[in-house]
Amino acid sequence: MTDARFDCDTCGRTVARAEADVSGTFGDLDGWHTLCCPHCGARLRTVFVGSEE
Repeated sequence: MTDARFDCDTCGRTVARAEADVSGTFGDLDGWHTLCCPHCGARLRTVFVGSEE
C-alpha cells in the first residue's frame, strides 16, 4: 500500500500515501491509523498497520 494514492473529498487534491499525515492512537492501543490530507487535514482513509495476533 506504500504506492497508493487517495483523492481528498474536501480539497480535491490527490495525495500519495507517503505524503499523507498519519495519526494513530496514543499508547499503542490498537493497530488502526488515520491517513489525513497534508493540505487541508481531512481524513482520507483509516488503515490497519498492527499485527494480527
